[in-house]
Amino acid sequence: MSTENEGTAVPPAPSAPPVPVASPAASPQAAVPTAGAPEQGAAQASAGHAEGAHPSGPAPDGSWPPPPPATPSYADGGTGAGYGGSGGGSGWGSSYQQQPAPKSGRGRGGLLAAVLAAALVAGGLGGGLGYTLAKNNDDTGSTTVSASSSASQVKRAPGTIASVAAKALPSTVTIEAESTSGEGGTGTGFVFDTQGHIVTNNHVVADAVDGGKLTATFPSGKKYDAEIVGHAQGYDVAVIKLKNAPSDLKPLALGDSDKVAVGDETIAIGAPFGLSNTVTTGIISAKNRPVASSDGSSTSKASYMSALQTDASINPGNSGGPLLDASGAVIGINSAIQSSSSGGLGGSGQSGSIGLGFAIPINQAKYVAQQLIKTGKPVYAKIGASVSLEDSTDGAKITDQGAAGSAAVESGGPADNAGLKPGDVITKLDDDVIDSGPTLIGEIWTHKPGDKVTITYKRDGKDHTVELTLGSRVGDS
Repeated sequence: MSTENEGTAVPPAPSAPPVPVASPAASPQAAVPTAGAPEQGAAQASAGHAEGAHPSGPAPDGSWPPPPPATPSYADGGTGAGYGGSGGGSGWGSSYQQQPAPKSGRGRGGLLAAVLAAALVAGGLGGGLGYTLAKNNDDTGSTTVSASSSASQVKRAPGTIASVAAKALPSTVTIEAESTSGEGGTGTGFVFDTQGHIVTNNHVVADAVDGGKLTATFPSGKKYDAEIVGHAQGYDVAVIKLKNAPSDLKPLALGDSDKVAVGDETIAIGAPFGLSNTVTTGIISAKNRPVASSDGSSTSKASYMSALQTDASINPGNSGGPLLDASGAVIGINSAIQSSSSGGLGGSGQSGSIGLGFAIPINQAKYVAQQLIKTGKPVYAKIGASVSLEDSTDGAKITDQGAAGSAAVESGGPADNAGLKPGDVITKLDDDVIDSGPTLIGEIWTHKPGDKVTITYKRDGKDHTVELTLGSRVGDS
């Protein structure tokens, strides 16, 4: 399986999410969604993120993120979430590219106008015919009763999709990010607090990081300039703040992504292909799905998540938007989609939804957002060891050497203190099965620095178990 954020491919990933040794029974709830990257080479599992090199070369240095793999390259194809992707490559990861702004003129616009004209003509004929028939049969004594044409008189029961959407839409925004060179794209975000903070994906605002322009438009049409408060490449989470924010902002309620169950209903809101305020529905189709993403550039930095998987339709432009449960609470941030082929609407070169979308669990995103608002920088959990990012189903192997000739196991770090050594293969983190380096990274990043975790590993064919306390790393570099 491959994953992409917005139109680029990534390296091979396991076919199934990490499976707990003893899965606890899912707790009943209203309804919620779920979702879930290796890159060839070796990577540092510090802060849950990998740092690596290619399989044929030495292990990567201690810096993060790892350089992109030689093969497969990050190109169109794979999976992405929020930003749909294109291509059909295999492997882990996801990448994205900004969706170009709609262009005016002939072509599809002309076709649309023609179709619209035809529809109006057909509507006129139908209306005229209906009137004639009604007039000719006016004295038949029909007892048919017509509903009022006023949509405002139609009431939706609480808990229906229409009711949830009506409450959530006013708190979502369409984000436009533009670089100093004029490049950019469209994404989505949602109101996080009354101070004007908006949560979205890092890749949505990436173009505006270094002096670019950022705007957020509400469904009401009100548009605000915004600034980046902080962004976390590894988590693919960012927080922006509205300038001159209104005083009547209503933050979306946050749910508990740890309690979602497969089969829970999901509602996604976003701007697919620039179509703002679009609502789609589905279910949680899997949990703890390992997903990696990248922008596909030569300097790309990988992002990892243990995602909620949903079949709600997610396309380019949905990135950063909320994934809601049946009660309207946010359970995830739409970030990537699985795509089977290249090409998108109007030949844009981007793929569309095939029913496999991935969202960053809100419990993780909330922690990251709070850190960004507080300090402007992300904080990552880490074990302090370099692990291989090669495609594997056996576990996460600690490499023989770290990046740029550094030690594979950080001296005095959590792994070192726990007695882990190069060559050890980590097979479980707590009760979650670890089948590869990227899976380990994604699972580590669902924790916070200071958390105690139990690591199961193989050495010389024998299983060993040890408890360690996760360390921390501040910033993406």
